[in-house]
Amino acid sequence: MKRQIITANAAQGDGPYSQCMISRGIVYVSGQGPLHPANDEIIGSTIEEQADRTLQNLRSIVLAAGCTMEDVVKVNVFLADMNDFARFNTVYKQYFSAPFPARTCVEAGLDGILVEIDAIAHVPEEKEVT
Repeated sequence: MKRQIITANAAQGDGPYSQCMISRGIVYVSGQGPLHPANDEIIGSTIEEQADRTLQNLRSIVLAAGCTMEDVVKVNVFLADMNDFARFNTVYKQYFSAPFPARTCVEAGLDGILVEIDAIAHVPEEKEVT
């Protein structure tokens, strides 16, 4: 069984996908970018500003799914420019702490944004819903 999660506290996007799906206690968060939740406008012009907004969106969805950022086990990061890697990590460490989630980080063409992030989390056992 799967369950869709939608929150107004993160960007809605306009594609044929869900913000988040939960199946068998695993939370799958679709790629998030630096978009304002109310109007999907790009927030920020630097990697720090865009990473912060992107991670705020991700956290809002994770919370709506009944988890915290500590429940995130895997993160995929797509940067428009790998030269932003160290600056991105400075912001990333404000949202995650050790033990950090497993992570992939690659350079990708991102249609006008500097960063996109998707994630997988596990619903804590006491909160699991089938």
